[in-house]
Amino acid sequence: MQSQFADVLAVLANSEHVHILRDIHRGVERETLRITEAGKLAPTSHPEKLGSALKHPLITTDYAETLMEFITPVASDIKVTVQQLMDIHKVTYRELGDELLWPLSMPCFVGAAEDIVIAQYGKSHTGRMKTLYRQGLTYRYGGSMQIIAGVHYNFSLPDTFWQLLAEREQVELDQDFISERYFHLIRNYKRVSWLIPYLFGASPAICKSFLKHTEGNMTFAELGKGTVYRPYGTSLRMSDLGYTNKEQADLKITYNTLDEYVTGLRRAITTPSTRFSKIGVKVDGEYRQLNTNILQIENEFYSTIRPKRVARSGETPTQSLERSGVEYIEVRALDVNPFSPVGITAEQMQLLDVLLVYCALKPSAKLSWDEQVITDTNFNRVVMDGRNPRLTLQDNGYERPISDWLEEIFADLQQIAKVMDTAHGQQDYVTAINEQYRCVLNPELTLSGRVMAYLIEHNIDNSEFGMQLARDYKKQLDQPLKYFTEAEFDRLREASLVAQHELEVADEHTSFDDFLEEYFRRAACQSPDC
Repeated sequence: MQSQFADVLAVLANSEHVHILRDIHRGVERETLRITEAGKLAPTSHPEKLGSALKHPLITTDYAETLMEFITPVASDIKVTVQQLMDIHKVTYRELGDELLWPLSMPCFVGAAEDIVIAQYGKSHTGRMKTLYRQGLTYRYGGSMQIIAGVHYNFSLPDTFWQLLAEREQVELDQDFISERYFHLIRNYKRVSWLIPYLFGASPAICKSFLKHTEGNMTFAELGKGTVYRPYGTSLRMSDLGYTNKEQADLKITYNTLDEYVTGLRRAITTPSTRFSKIGVKVDGEYRQLNTNILQIENEFYSTIRPKRVARSGETPTQSLERSGVEYIEVRALDVNPFSPVGITAEQMQLLDVLLVYCALKPSAKLSWDEQVITDTNFNRVVMDGRNPRLTLQDNGYERPISDWLEEIFADLQQIAKVMDTAHGQQDYVTAINEQYRCVLNPELTLSGRVMAYLIEHNIDNSEFGMQLARDYKKQLDQPLKYFTEAEFDRLREASLVAQHELEVADEHTSFDDFLEEYFRRAACQSPDC
């Protein structure tokens, strides 16, 4: 299997093909809470001067009115993606007044549950549905679970990459082949996804106030007046303290084929839940959730990676995948990097690029449900105790030291990084891999290790650490735009407000109940003619 990997990498490294790797496309979605100078959730609405949260393509909200989400356009140059993300932050900060953006994944001080205001998207049927979906999440899991912030990394390989693989396998390149190979990538990612919280987990400590809103039963050490932490923890955001739906495990959604994945996901949005049925849907004339199924909609499915395609108007994610197959994948396991003013660095993106190419090139056998459970167990071990030098993970029926597995993976990543640098005429990828290899040799150099070292050295609470960074980043981001122009942001803002208004006017004379009924009829339908 290793020789097969080496052979295909050698072909890719050939001067005739290496340029293919310049056409990788990527985008970033970064979440962050708006907070007050006192370190509490901002009580204000989403700033109208930033445009419509429903229709703005770059600046929106996630679960809560105070939980912002920044989305970069697709780009093939990491430097461009970083500039885009920086500019979005700069423009946002101008409209926040005295408010700040929280630079950590786990929330700041969380008082009463009523302080968490669900995101509002206006009076259109689509806007009301988005808010109602979030209302359902509140009833199902509680609001505090939904104000945890992360970073999503969207990644796609060019058709020329898939063409090269198809030629080697002597098959015709078509969308079925591309979708099949993206699921090949996803299965390999599942096997090594624990690498993400190991390197980039950045939430080993949390504000003690958060525990009042959870049902987790973990043991913690205490620091300062209000901080708890796991001594070897990496990403409490990705632990049971975060957003989980234990009923989803019973669905046994797997990633061996597109049909298998879609069938499992569709089953999730059509299977009633005994637990969620007790909440009710419409009680005393007021909606509580979209439905009583295990998932209200596909977006509720929790996974560290998703196959994706840009959906057309009215399409569900599964329908878009059925129509035209996988277009890109979304990595969802990243904590916000507190040492970056925009939550992620170019070096992290370079590591992710190399890791995902590795997952695309390595042989990838089918992954049974029992094997997938093992990958999830490994991931959770690293989330809870990833910096423990004695930690072992399950690999082919044996307990394997994490340090040994890391060495093996990085040997392959270093080979890919050299080819990536040849393609780009630079040394950035090799430099990034070598820098992250230092974290293999010393776990305390990881993001979680650096966070804990700072907290312990300065004997400060997690909240004080976050506030220091938030104030520093607001000053750092007070500078001119580099990628976008002021006129572009003005145009996007005005266009988003107009689009929301037009949608609301169009929906004035139709029933929201009928809209929901039709939406879920189509969501459950397996025919392309729905």
